[in-house]
Amino acid sequence: MSSERNRRRILAVIAILVAAGVLAFLAFGGIGENLVYYWSPSELEASGDKALGATIRLGGLVEPGSIQHSEDGLTLKFAVTDGEASIPISTSSVPPAMFREGVGVVVEGSVNRAGQFETQRLLVKHDNQYQAPGEGENLDMAEMMKSMQFEMDKKTKEKESVE
Repeated sequence: MSSERNRRRILAVIAILVAAGVLAFLAFGGIGENLVYYWSPSELEASGDKALGATIRLGGLVEPGSIQHSEDGLTLKFAVTDGEASIPISTSSVPPAMFREGVGVVVEGSVNRAGQFETQRLLVKHDNQYQAPGEGENLDMAEMMKSMQFEMDKKTKEKESVE
């Protein structure tokens, strides 16, 4: 009877080890393929061809004077810099309202053979503290509307092309 009991214990331990091995494989087996690396423009530039085709999260500041909207309004080009290197970015996504020169951004995408970083995901860095206007503080509506000017121009062009 004790040999039967030992056999059951051994089988139970083996079953637990097999289950743990399967869970570990499922949890960590494909993790390398799903990682997205966060790089600065200097790190991306230094990596050379190693970065081609890899999904990368690139962070830095929108370089002043680099923002270019295509004539059809579908493509936005700009450069991201960390003060040492500058990477050209191309996207067809609509930029967030806070997007402008000098603002911190994070883009997720990949580098093509031409050295252009292509992205569909454009995020603007900002602090999470909202401060309501103080009592008696005047709001500059023109300043607030600057961030929406591109969207307004785009809608006007679309409307004109339909008519």
